[in-house]
Amino acid sequence: MKKLLLLGMVAGSMWFSAGCATPGYSPDERQAQINRNLDYEGKQCIDDIDNVIFMRPATHLTIWNLR
Repeated sequence: MKKLLLLGMVAGSMWFSAGCATPGYSPDERQAQINRNLDYEGKQCIDDIDNVIFMRPATHLTIWNLR
């Protein structure tokens, strides 16, 4: 019974303490990083699709720059 209660307390504390915040970044900064990454990955995906359907010349480079 004690083990079950302890397991319930640990699981409950993990439920309420879990979050998306990282110690080094505020939530707004982290969201900006995620959005920037999604934008870059989406552009690379479009590059791959254009390459498959022969819309662009064959190259291994992307036209999008990281700045």
